[in-house]
Amino acid sequence: MSSSLYSILIILMLFSACAATKKNLDGYYIPKLSVFHPTFIQDPTWAVQTSISSKDFRTFFYNQTLDHFNYRPESYTTFKQRYIINSKYWGGANASAPIFAFLGDEEPIDSGTTGAGFMTDNAAEFKALLVYIVLHRFYGESIPYGWTLDKALKDANTRGYFSSAQALADYAEILLYLKQKLNAKHSPIIVSGGSYGGMLAAWLRLKYPHVALGALASSAPILAFPDIMPQDTFYSGVAKDFLEASFSCHQTIRRSWEEIDRVASEPHGLAKLSKTFKTCRPLESSSQLKEYLKSVYVEAAQYNDPFRRPVEVICNAINGASPRNDTLRKIFAGLAASDRNSTCYINPPPTPPSQTELGWHWQTCTEIAALWSITNNTMFQPAPSGLDKFVTRCKRDFIIAPRQHWVSTYYGGQDIELVLHRFASNIIFSNGLQDPFSYGGILKSISNSVVAVYTAKGSHCLDIMPATKKDPKWLVNQRKTEVEIIRKWIATYHADLRAFGNY
Repeated sequence: MSSSLYSILIILMLFSACAATKKNLDGYYIPKLSVFHPTFIQDPTWAVQTSISSKDFRTFFYNQTLDHFNYRPESYTTFKQRYIINSKYWGGANASAPIFAFLGDEEPIDSGTTGAGFMTDNAAEFKALLVYIVLHRFYGESIPYGWTLDKALKDANTRGYFSSAQALADYAEILLYLKQKLNAKHSPIIVSGGSYGGMLAAWLRLKYPHVALGALASSAPILAFPDIMPQDTFYSGVAKDFLEASFSCHQTIRRSWEEIDRVASEPHGLAKLSKTFKTCRPLESSSQLKEYLKSVYVEAAQYNDPFRRPVEVICNAINGASPRNDTLRKIFAGLAASDRNSTCYINPPPTPPSQTELGWHWQTCTEIAALWSITNNTMFQPAPSGLDKFVTRCKRDFIIAPRQHWVSTYYGGQDIELVLHRFASNIIFSNGLQDPFSYGGILKSISNSVVAVYTAKGSHCLDIMPATKKDPKWLVNQRKTEVEIIRKWIATYHADLRAFGNY
């Protein structure tokens, strides 16, 4: 089994309100760029605050163009793309009041618009219209021809329209349509999002500056691609979180991999491991156990927010296990503490892949593949990036190989400070340094208007979650900084309107 991280990284002022998963189509662990994890970070009050069942939300469907970049007959085919509007706070077109756009990615948001907490919390102050383009093309109800995603991905011609560039064009087309429909020609659009959505937000501002005045890109690892970011930084970041939480916990985890392999090599060793870790079905290899444990540690670090503190929860359980317990029983104590709702762990009965898993599989096999290695100076077993196995898998399933360098070719990334210093404007790259994805993010301001805002204790997309009374001061201050920057963008825009006689 490969120990690689096959991941995708992109974000818009949009973002995904969905969970990371511990499985994929082949059993490899592929962390997704989701805004929050259901066990570690989701606060039940968030969904209540932002439920799309509220009377303030109205759902519409836009006849979206299948292919924005060609003029073949089939390019003019349309499909229904869902979006939601909340006009409760809007100051109106006559006042050139802003539009806050939440652009969807691979995850459904039918249970709520949690990911849009930041813009919802600030809509009243800015008198903003809230727009949620809730799903990236080919996900949820936004699939061409009314097909299922499984059917669409099996059709070589149709799946070719499934790309981030087409998705950005979708968002641009819908937003321009809405401005025209609402007679809101001079209402500035601010996009924001987290994780994959955060990358899309930044890219939307760069590719369509006439559509988006500015972008808030939370936890957007736009540099996490080959030849830009060292391949070993992600797992080093995960290990750093555990080391800071507890040296003894870090060392116990580091010792556990060899112990798992040792026990697995014994007669009936896999049966023993299955019993120790209460697996849902008997283990077929030690890799199944190791990949699962790795996913638990990665997600704990990624979503290591100050409320749930999953890294601390795991380490407290490992350190608090009886001294008489061996290494593996201590590791199981940490696993059980990370998910108290499960009756069994690892290797569950097979289920059909979800729509998100199917779509993410395609996206990682095409343009958004970042394969990361593990060196011997972390708490994980050393492992190469696994590119050969990854390519073989993609060729098997889609008869294609990943275009690993296409993202940096199309969107940029090399020498980003030099390139964007005089070219780009009005982008906030926000990060929490507890998040290992922050190693692929922008952590240094590039100019006065391409700004890095980060916190040492923040986790993945925490700043764009709904505000709560228990938020620490550093998180409150991070959000205040972001609000002030956006306020300045809009004020400058309105001044420009007056200067050019359009106001």
